Amino acid sequence: MRKLTFANFVAKFPPVSMPVTLGEDTHHTFSAENEPLSDEMIVQFIHPTEKVVQEDPYTEYVPCFAIDNTEEFIALVWWKAKLMNYEYVLTTFNLKGELLDSQVIAQTRVVDGKIYRAVANISSDLEIVIAEGFSGEDGDQFDPGSSQMRELEILQSGEIVAG
Repeated sequence: MRKLTFANFVAKFPPVSMPVTLGEDTHHTFSAENEPLSDEMIVQFIHPTEKVVQEDPYTEYVPCFAIDNTEEFIALVWWKAKLMNYEYVLTTFNLKGELLDSQVIAQTRVVDGKIYRAVANISSDLEIVIAEGFSGEDGDQFDPGSSQMRELEILQSGEIVAG
C-alpha cells in the first residue's frame, strides 16, 4: 500500500462556506460530485490504528466537504454508507493531520424495525443543531413523541463539544 499525504486526503473534500444542512438525501449531491475514498485513505486517515479496513465490502466512505475558513484546525465531513446505517461524520484534525475529534452529526439507521433519523445544520459560527428521533408510522416524518434537539459546537481548538 502506498503512503498518501494528509494533503492528498484533504484535497478530496471541497471547501464549503457554512451554513450547511445535512439530511437523509444530501448524500446524493456529494456522491455525484465526489468519488468514494480509497481503502488506502480509509486505513491511513479514518482508521489509522487498524492495519486493514474492518468493514464489510459494501461499506463506502464519500467525502462531503471541508468547512471553509477554519484557521487553527481542519474540519472534514464524510458520509459513511453501511447496510441499513448511514452516517455523516464530522472530524477535526490539527494542521499536521493529527486527529483532534470526531462525531456522528447526522444519520439514518434502522433500530428495532423503526427508522431513526438525525439531521444537522452547521452554522457559520460552527454551531451544530441536530434534530433527531424515530419516524412515525408512515416512515416519512419524525414522531413528535421521540423527537429531540441537541446542540454541538466546534471550538477554536477543533474540539467538538455539547453546546
